[in-house]
Amino acid sequence: MPDYRIIVDLSDRQLYLLDGDTVVKGYPIGVGKMLTPTPIGDYTIINKQPNPGGPFGAFWMGLSKPHYGIHGTNDPSSIGHIVSHGCIRMFNSDVLELASLVAIGTRVTIRG
Repeated sequence: MPDYRIIVDLSDRQLYLLDGDTVVKGYPIGVGKMLTPTPIGDYTIINKQPNPGGPFGAFWMGLSKPHYGIHGTNDPSSIGHIVSHGCIRMFNSDVLELASLVAIGTRVTIRG
């Protein structure tokens, strides 16, 4: 049984899926802009919702920090940029893959 956790590295705009201490996969992400930065800290995934619609793309995974999550996008050109209102934005295909691998309760560490 994998021991998955997520590390979000804001400096290189990558989300890393780890099994224990081993990086399994890296995904490019869009992160919060200066006025609405992505919050640094340790959180957990508290809910998952397919097809939330609009700017949230194909999937939403809510974090234990209210109003923040990891989600898809309806604007794939924004991935790799500092553009969001603080959420972690992924390509829809990537967020669907990630959501299929991680469970509610998965640890998410966001670092600068």
